Amino acid sequence: MTTIIETKKKVQLEIDGKTVLAPEGATILEAARAVGVRIPTLCYHEALSPIGSCRVCVVEVEGVDRPATACNTQALDGMRVVTRSERLFNLRREVIRMILAHHPLNCSPCPKNGDCELQDIAYEYDLAPNDFGSYSIKTEEYPWKEFSTPILDYHPRRCVLCGRCVKVCKEIRGLGAITMAGPGALASIQPALADPESPSRCVSCGECMRVCPVNAIEERMGGGKGKPWETEKTATTCAYCGVGCSLELNVVNGKVVGVTTDDAAGVNKGRLCSKGRFGYAFIHSGERLGKPLMRNEKGELEETTWTKALTKVAREFRRTLAEHGPDSIAGLSSARCTNEENYLFQRFIRQAIGSNNVDHCARL
Repeated sequence: MTTIIETKKKVQLEIDGKTVLAPEGATILEAARAVGVRIPTLCYHEALSPIGSCRVCVVEVEGVDRPATACNTQALDGMRVVTRSERLFNLRREVIRMILAHHPLNCSPCPKNGDCELQDIAYEYDLAPNDFGSYSIKTEEYPWKEFSTPILDYHPRRCVLCGRCVKVCKEIRGLGAITMAGPGALASIQPALADPESPSRCVSCGECMRVCPVNAIEERMGGGKGKPWETEKTATTCAYCGVGCSLELNVVNGKVVGVTTDDAAGVNKGRLCSKGRFGYAFIHSGERLGKPLMRNEKGELEETTWTKALTKVAREFRRTLAEHGPDSIAGLSSARCTNEENYLFQRFIRQAIGSNNVDHCARL
């Protein structure tokens, strides 16, 4: 069976006995996924350029002695690739074993437990804590390390040095606020400061946390948010501006405890600003208005119905227009509204009221 990926120029190769016509320049991993062949990965992320640091995606290529990393090896015409063999299983298992040798094995208290890419792949390759007798394992955490923003905590002990966070900050956000520094296994993610006295370029967007496969970067306010299987996710739209980013409210016991995203959903494709990702505490604020308020005869605010409130507004509009004319009324719109809502609002002020006094809270 031949599987064709639409493109102008193609190369033909064989993957596990399947003939594939892949785009010229595609990697072995991309060609394999096109025909439904699964190759395990840890550092790879579809939105980022290939990294090849974890070595979990190794495959065998006919005529090449050493295994090749599928994520950053180009698929070539006539290539014959094997993705599953006893040799590859043992190689991948040993790679994962070495990663886990420097990683805490007490998964139970970790917020990522049950939704961890490293945990899943360790299970797939039949690895358990008693498989590490030849390694010196320390399950305790290193001392807390200052990160590029006070919103996030970084745990060097959990970090598998995949490089995703550094890549997403540079390639997606265009900031390069963090970097990987230090020798070998002692390397860690650190703020990328040319001058130690200079301010961080970080904008606290949380993209590094989003792509981290093991919860090495987590929200500082993240304690007590429940386990993945306790969390109900509700897809909605961010209310902070008119862009309309898609997000998922994470709800535990009726309370919003966090925000996640779907990489394939909405105009933002999983990306959010700092407000969208971390600005959810207002939802349960005791100061949030749940009902309209109107002043009584004593001038005190008291709850009322929407019908009474809107009737009062309409009555005051008519009175003001009659006494002072349309130029006495102005409209102030909000960046939290959609473009369509702002358009309708200005139409209302200009045509229904007859005033050109329209302004907006955004200053760009």
